[in-house]
Amino acid sequence: MLGDGACAYFRTGSFATGAWFVQAIGALPGVADHPPDVDVRRDGVTVRLITIAHNHYGMSQRDVALARQITAVARKVGLSADPSAVQSLLVIPGATVTAEVLPFWQAVLGYEPRRDSPDEDLVDPRGRAPGFWFERMDQPRPDGGGAIHVAIWVPYEEAGARIAAALAAGGRMVRDEFAPSWWTLADAAGNEADIPTAMGRY
Repeated sequence: MLGDGACAYFRTGSFATGAWFVQAIGALPGVADHPPDVDVRRDGVTVRLITIAHNHYGMSQRDVALARQITAVARKVGLSADPSAVQSLLVIPGATVTAEVLPFWQAVLGYEPRRDSPDEDLVDPRGRAPGFWFERMDQPRPDGGGAIHVAIWVPYEEAGARIAAALAAGGRMVRDEFAPSWWTLADAAGNEADIPTAMGRY
């Protein structure tokens, strides 16, 4: 589980096997009515399941049922999901008044408002690039500028290793009081990155 739905990466070893796997997913019952997002690469396939409606942007029972079917197909041919290869990126601009900056980002990115939170979030209409979640700042920075940081969603089981690697690479912990929902780290220059998980959110 990530911030943008259920996600799995299957190591296929070849593009041909990946293409076959996608074809097998396409033949599953009900997939035509609720198709997953699929990304095929030379050595693996990423599958993402999410339900998007006017008042909901997240997991549904239909996603869970389809995930089980996809997992069953993968097991039949000896494929297994690798949680260490799963992540999603989120960009978080900060502003004292979100409404003043959101239209700029919508225009420059060619994004659209997220259906369940149109005043706060923007998404790529084709689901390819990271979402933009706008965060309200209590006070502007001393220089009058805004602030942007990123969030790298990972499976909960992978968060500890990711945080340890970032700290070993010269980072520092900024906030951990919201763990396991998220940790905030910073590099040596003070640029921040969140490591969020779905733990405690669903």
